Amino acid sequence: MFFNLRVNIFIYYVVSVVAFLTLFYYEIAIVGVDNFYILAAFLLLFITISGIFISKLALDPLVEYTRNLQALSKETLHELNLPISTILTNITMLQKTAQDEKTLRRVARIHTACDMLQERYHELEYMINMQSKNEVKESFFVDKLVLERVAFLQNVYPNIKMNVTVEALEIYGDKKGLAKVIDNIVDNGVKYSQNSKTIEIQLKNKILSIQDFGIGMDEVALVHIFDRYYQADQTMQGFGIGLTMVKHYCDTHSIELSFVSQLNTGTTVKLNFKNK
Repeated sequence: MFFNLRVNIFIYYVVSVVAFLTLFYYEIAIVGVDNFYILAAFLLLFITISGIFISKLALDPLVEYTRNLQALSKETLHELNLPISTILTNITMLQKTAQDEKTLRRVARIHTACDMLQERYHELEYMINMQSKNEVKESFFVDKLVLERVAFLQNVYPNIKMNVTVEALEIYGDKKGLAKVIDNIVDNGVKYSQNSKTIEIQLKNKILSIQDFGIGMDEVALVHIFDRYYQADQTMQGFGIGLTMVKHYCDTHSIELSFVSQLNTGTTVKLNFKNK
C-alpha cells in the first residue's frame, strides 16, 4: 500500500514540475508575457492546485487506513470485554463453591491472570482514546492512586515486598495515564531485580520515587532507555516500549522525569509534580 503511494506521489511530483517548467517557458518564450504580476499570479495558482492534489494523494489513504485501524481496534476491544467479564463471573462462583485450599489457590491465580488481562484491556482502550484525542482530565490524589496500583501489583508479584510511604498530593491531570506510568516503572523494577525482592516507593514533597535494587544500568543504557524497542537486557520478556510511553506522558503533562542508576546496585526513577 505505502510503496504504491510513494510511487504515485513521486510520479505526480515529477509531472507537476515538468508541467510547471513547460508553462513557464511557454509564457516567457512563446507568449512573451512581460507583466510579471500576471505571470506570478498564474504560476501561484498552478502551484496551489498542484499542492492540494499532492496533499490529498498523500493523506487520504493514510486517513482511511488510520480510521479503519481505529475501528478495528474498538471492535476488538468490545469483543474482548465479554469473555473477560464471563471469566470473572465464573471465578466468583467458583470461589463461593470451592472447598479445598488447593482449588482456591488455583482460582486465585486465574483471578490474578484475569486482572492482568483486564489491565491490558484498559491500557489498549486508553491508547486508542489518546490517538483519538479523547483524553480525560480530572482532579485526583496521587497518593491514593499509588496505593491502588501497589495493591494490584502486589497480587501480580506476591513474592516482591513493596515498601510504600506516601504524603497527600492532589493534582489535575490524566489519572489513567499516570496509573500506566506507575505500573510500567514498578514492572521494570521487578523485571530487572532477579536477585532482590524489594521495591521502595515514596511520595514526598511532590516527588514520587520508585527504587529497585536490581542490575542497574550503565551510562550507555541510560542514554538509550527512551528509545523505542530498546532493552538493556535482551533476555528479558517485553517489547521495550514502556519507558517510551512513560517519557511521552511526562513530557505531555509537565512532569519532570529523572533516572539515577548504577550497575549491580539498582535504579531510582523520580517523577517531580512540582510544576503541576
